[in-house]
Amino acid sequence: MIRQKTCWTVIGVFLVFLSVLLAGCSAANWEEVAGRLAENTSVASEVEGDGQLRVIFLDVGQGASQLLISPSGHTMLIDAGNNDQEQAMLDYLRSYGVNHLDIVIGTHPDADHIGGLDRVIDRLDIGEIYMPRIQSNTKTYESLLNSIRNKGLKVKTAKAGLELAWDEQVKVSMIAPVTVTDDSNNMSAVVKVTYGRTSFLLTGDAESESERAMLESGVNLRADVMLVGHHGSKSSTTAKFLNAVKPKYAVIQVGENSYGHPTKTILDRLSKQQVEVYRNDLQGTVEIASDGEGYRITTER
Repeated sequence: MIRQKTCWTVIGVFLVFLSVLLAGCSAANWEEVAGRLAENTSVASEVEGDGQLRVIFLDVGQGASQLLISPSGHTMLIDAGNNDQEQAMLDYLRSYGVNHLDIVIGTHPDADHIGGLDRVIDRLDIGEIYMPRIQSNTKTYESLLNSIRNKGLKVKTAKAGLELAWDEQVKVSMIAPVTVTDDSNNMSAVVKVTYGRTSFLLTGDAESESERAMLESGVNLRADVMLVGHHGSKSSTTAKFLNAVKPKYAVIQVGENSYGHPTKTILDRLSKQQVEVYRNDLQGTVEIASDGEGYRITTER
């Protein structure tokens, strides 16, 4: 937990000072202490925000959830897996030391994306929440709305053209939905996150209709890291869209399923473009961290 690490850092610094005072330090000793203090300071900085953008693709089985932590420690959660992932989501957030979310985005009403959001909203301090303007008559969607209402939050409409205020060093642009449709997948909120020379495109379940609208809008789709749309379904990640994004890395949020996700069509398409692919079903939670220049990729297994 963050607080525990910070606490031990402070205790460590105090003990270093105490040992120096008891020993009657020379100038050389003080230089050594200064170095150790600098190391401790960097640890404390890392806890609060280590100058890196962390995008964590949480393993929530056949569903999707991304936790973002900014260089200065701001937090954003996009989706939260299915209903059976509620406790897992709370455990994940606790393990990352997150008890406040500055921004929450429910990309669209499908249960495998918003199923765990109600409990997250119930238990954590929430800043802003964005969802597309499309309704669903499911109990999952109703439960989410009740949690939002009980918390006194107001939903902001997720749509193309929004710039989200999150971290001064990071640009967060919502680039879909571009148009209004009755199809929930094609109403998915799509977010592009840019930090320095690095970029991430997080696509929800956007399918070919939404991809075409994004292409026609003229928005810059280029991104180094791409969340493969709709868990690798062949209804998403068209050749034209993939060619516009030109990702170096792709993440497929997928678990055991009967849909055939990810499809061979999409895997072959990514392979042809020489995209390095990471999958939750094979590697567990995937974290891609950026310092604004390059990436550090770590997997759970």
